[in-house]
Amino acid sequence: MEFYPIIKAIHVIFVVSYFAGIFYIIRLFIYHTETEEKPEWEKVTLRKQFKFMEERLWNIITVPAGIFVLITGITMLVMNSTLMSQPWMHVKLTAVFLLIGYHIWSWKTLKEIQKDIYKMKSVRLRMMNEVATLLLFIIVFAVILKGAFMTYWYWILISFVGVGVLIMLTVRLVNRKK
Repeated sequence: MEFYPIIKAIHVIFVVSYFAGIFYIIRLFIYHTETEEKPEWEKVTLRKQFKFMEERLWNIITVPAGIFVLITGITMLVMNSTLMSQPWMHVKLTAVFLLIGYHIWSWKTLKEIQKDIYKMKSVRLRMMNEVATLLLFIIVFAVILKGAFMTYWYWILISFVGVGVLIMLTVRLVNRKK
């Protein structure tokens, strides 16, 4: 257990790196998708650059950071198996599994965009970008509040839904012309 705080610190560092990557990759998808509206000469140049940036971000930052997050997270659960009996950990792990699904969706979207297949408009991608934000909120609040998270779960749930609705409305309002 003497190495537990070190593993926890490494876990937090890679969580930050992973979320930076997952937030930015969707932002690149948005900009990449918006090249549809550009003149042909500009479209070709921008798409080539976005493909390069997306591939580098995904393969050099996002995926490796995600792997380290999983390795350190599983290591902490093995080192302190009592965490699995904590209700807040169940909430966190549920959000982590949803995040893994989001990661897979991002990977599939990356593969499509790399082939110039654009299934979503930029506004829809902007909304999808907020899914990771909501999952991050759930994970952080579950970890920080621990027992209180379960005591006030209904208020927290209402707050998350409210924040989610507010974020989506803001995205729609800001992008109403697109």
